Amino acid sequence: MKDHLSNPIFQIISEIADRQHKECYVIGGYVRDIFLQRQSQDIDIVTVGSGIEVAEELAKKLGRKASFSYFQNFGTAQVKIGDLEIEFVGARRESYQHDSRKPIVEDGTLEDDQNRRDFTINAMAICLNNDRFGELIDPFDGLKDLENFVLRTPLNPDITFSDDPLRMMRGIRFSAQLRFFLEVNTFDAIIRNRERIKIVSQERINEELNKIIMSPRPSVGFVLLDKTGLLDIIFPELAALRGIETKDGIGHKDNFYHTIAVLDEIAKHTDNLWLRWAALLHDIGKPRSKRFDTRLGWTFHNHNFIGEQMLPALFAKMKMPQNEKMRYVQKLVSLHMRPIVLSEDEVTDSAVRRLLFEAGDDIDDLMTLCDADITSKNPDKVKRFRDNFQLVRQKLKEIEEKDNIRNFQPPIRGLEIMETFVLPACAAVGELKTKIKDAILDGIIPNDYQAAREYMMKIADEMGIKAK
Repeated sequence: MKDHLSNPIFQIISEIADRQHKECYVIGGYVRDIFLQRQSQDIDIVTVGSGIEVAEELAKKLGRKASFSYFQNFGTAQVKIGDLEIEFVGARRESYQHDSRKPIVEDGTLEDDQNRRDFTINAMAICLNNDRFGELIDPFDGLKDLENFVLRTPLNPDITFSDDPLRMMRGIRFSAQLRFFLEVNTFDAIIRNRERIKIVSQERINEELNKIIMSPRPSVGFVLLDKTGLLDIIFPELAALRGIETKDGIGHKDNFYHTIAVLDEIAKHTDNLWLRWAALLHDIGKPRSKRFDTRLGWTFHNHNFIGEQMLPALFAKMKMPQNEKMRYVQKLVSLHMRPIVLSEDEVTDSAVRRLLFEAGDDIDDLMTLCDADITSKNPDKVKRFRDNFQLVRQKLKEIEEKDNIRNFQPPIRGLEIMETFVLPACAAVGELKTKIKDAILDGIIPNDYQAAREYMMKIADEMGIKAK
């Protein structure tokens, strides 16, 4: 194990711990990632005795190269040096009250500290003291679980999850990130304790949801959230997409599994968290728009607009940003059907101009979302859609280069209309502006000032509005 502790920082910590006569260990995710051959810049150090004192001396020794932070409420300290974040804590044991996931903390031994860990793969520790430097302490066979791709709690999973219910979501997140399996007793304990998630703050739930969404294959996490019953509690709007209804022998696809397939597909192409959220929410309006038509079968008319309208309340309830990030997701949810409709019909310049105008700088993200939304099991259908999408992309490029429509503002502003026709701010001014904008988008006039000015005078005359 010594080979994996080659960073000089471990030797410095070892010397400080020995000088202070404290047992000292690196523990948790850093140790796990050594065996998974993953790079990690977060190092957790546990000492028997005050970890703060070790952190203080380390920061002093490193001088200006390091920064020191002390978190009194948590009894932890952090030393940052370059990209490394080293967190220090004294070994402790914890007990919980039923209505809170905040533990009562007491000083403890290394064994106590390992007992309180969430999973065996995160309970392994490596000694840093000189006489045992590099020795692995693995009381729960975490290394064996790593080799078998298994997630298992160190102690009784019902106690582990009841004490701190967020560990249930962490387990599901690790499954998605690491592609590990939840051991059967651990999985069943999540089902039994799922209601306990209600005592966890929405912000902490969001952190885990975001990490699941950002994992290489997010569907793994969402399937587990669904199968354990957690999804119905933390995200009922997404759970509502689940299931297939049949009427007169006609069924529709399971929109939950379609949605997470779209999320998996888009995850191959982007690390933009909010674009991935748009993929997760693109069909969120389908349950409210679902209708059965005897001629057409199942329909979901205007589900994109219904989804767009749902998002402000949904983001507020989930304590997610109420800013440009929400508006970005709203825009993509609202527009996600447009390129698909274009790919089914003849691609006209006018339709492409309007799409460019409404999507603006987000047009590329919108096209990425729509590409991912092609999930048919019929390979011929997928090929036809993808070929048509290439035509749409090519047309977008040509129109953008020719007409400069993306994010355009009509060359004639409202103030100029008011001054030209001696009008106050009124409906006629807005109507003239709209007619000029539509004429440019429809290709009736080019996107330049002189053409727009002449067109304004012509339609104003038709409306009975005279220049001064």
